[in-house]
Parts: sequence; structure tokens; C-alpha cells
Amino acid sequence: MRFAAIDIGTNSVLLLVVEQRGDELVPIVERATITRLGQGVDATRKLAPDAVTRTLDCLAKYGEELRAVGASKVVAVGTSAMRDASGGDAFRAEAKARLGVEPRVVSGREEAELTFEGALSGLGLSGPVTVFDVGGGSTEIVTGDAAGGLVSATSLDIGSVRLTERHVKSDPPTAAELEAVRADVRASLGSTGFSPSGALVGVAGTVTTLAAYARDVFPYDASRVHGARLSQDEVVRAVGSLAAMPLAQRRALRTIKPERADVIVAGGVLVAEVLAWASEPRATPAVDSTVELVVSDRGVRWGLARRLAEGRLS
Repeated sequence: MRFAAIDIGTNSVLLLVVEQRGDELVPIVERATITRLGQGVDATRKLAPDAVTRTLDCLAKYGEELRAVGASKVVAVGTSAMRDASGGDAFRAEAKARLGVEPRVVSGREEAELTFEGALSGLGLSGPVTVFDVGGGSTEIVTGDAAGGLVSATSLDIGSVRLTERHVKSDPPTAAELEAVRADVRASLGSTGFSPSGALVGVAGTVTTLAAYARDVFPYDASRVHGARLSQDEVVRAVGSLAAMPLAQRRALRTIKPERADVIVAGGVLVAEVLAWASEPRATPAVDSTVELVVSDRGVRWGLARRLAEGRLS
């Protein structure tokens, strides 16, 4: 039996088709298309017509592929941009016409739960774990146990697109703009009340792109990225290198999609700040000062697929 999950995010639309073989879910199709549905949402709280068109065109192509591969069950969800913007009803109706199913808008809490379930698959981790998912419009942070499940979760209104639109006006970004991004991230992280512990797992396109850039993974190979471990120094060096480049140079890099090049710096600063935050001393034992970033190429779509396969979603 084949199951399909679609994650309509602020920056990209992700498609996963898996086939159930015994207890294992084997990926048959994986697609990632940057459509920037969240373009301007932080300022206008509306879905931009151009962004809607790009995203619907992507969903139409995904719908054709789903019919071709014979997915028996399909689920689609929308995250930060669809939570925050008006115009969602009309968008969902159009999306249903292309996919055959209507996307459901998930809360920040449910997005965090799905991220946790999906991110850990295939990593072989045990014990306490902290998972963070850097999206275009929001970042979910989840603590739990790799075997026992989620303990606490929060969703923050910071993401690669939102931070770029708020703070980055120069090319390349100025020191003051980068510091404004850092300050915004630190303020958001400081409001969580979380005490991260155990392995630190990073999810989604910003994290996987940083890993591919830092390790020169080209062409992109999920098997080399999923489970990769980056030190804080590696992350800081990669972000500093990217921040020093003008946009045209970042777009020409072979390990970074041109459509992501404009938001990768702010997203990278966010990742670096999460690592710094996770290694801060706290009354509750935190991740130690030599914390590594464990990279996950999986997330919401894998959490959805697991729930479909286990009968927890209709």
C-alpha cells in the first residue's frame, strides 16, 4: 500500500510517497519545490496572488504524480503561512481541485508533534532529544525521548523568510542587520522556558542546505545528509561564509538552490543561535557545550506518513 503526505510550508512544498513493506515505510517519491507561499505574510497577513499561483501550480504537478504512482491515501497540511494569512479558504478549495484532498491547517503544536515523529525516523537515537524545525515562517522546538515520545513543544514566529523580510535589506547583509536577526531569535528563544537536553536534531530545508554546503554534498543526497553531525564551529563558519557573499554569488553555489539563496543567511543565523542557546548552562542539565547538530532530512511529511500507515489519520 502506498501513502502520500504533502507539507505546504511558508517557503517550500514537500511531497512524500511511501510504500509500506512489512513494518517499514520505503520512500518511493520525494519532492521539494520552493514556492514561497509566505511571501509578504509577516507584513500583510494575506496570501500574495503570485505566491498562491506558484503554490497551486506546484500542487497540480504533485497531483498528477500522485495519480501516476497510485497512492491509496493522501493527506496534505498547511503550516505557518496558512495559519497566519487571510485568504486560506479560497486557497484550500483550489488546492483540493488539484490534489483531490483539501489541505488541513495544523496548529503550531500539531506541527511540532508531526515534526518530532518524522524527524527521528532512521536516525537510531535513544534517550532525551531536542528537535527543532526551521521553517520559512515559524520554528518548532520539541523536547522528548526518542523512545517515549514528545514531552513539550512550542512554535515560535521566527523563520528564514520572516526574519529575512523583517531585517535584511542590504546585499550582502550588514553587520547591524545580522545582529538584528540574532536579537530577534534570542528574544524568541528566551521566551520559551525550555531546557533542551540530549541530542539536538535540526530539521527542514535550512538545516539540510547548511549541511550540504558545509560538507559539499553535490548533487544533493539525502543518504549523506540525514544523520550528518555538524559541530557549532562548522555551522558558524558556514553561516559566516554565506553572509559575506552577495546574493548573486550565493545563487551560483552548487549546493544551494537559487530560490533559497536569499533566505539562507537569516535561516543560518537562526540555526547557529539555536545551537548556542542549547549549550547555555541552566539549572536543568542542558546539552553540553560541545553540542553537535544532528541533521534530519525528514519532518512533518514523515510524521504524517507514519500516522497514515498506522491508521491514526483517515
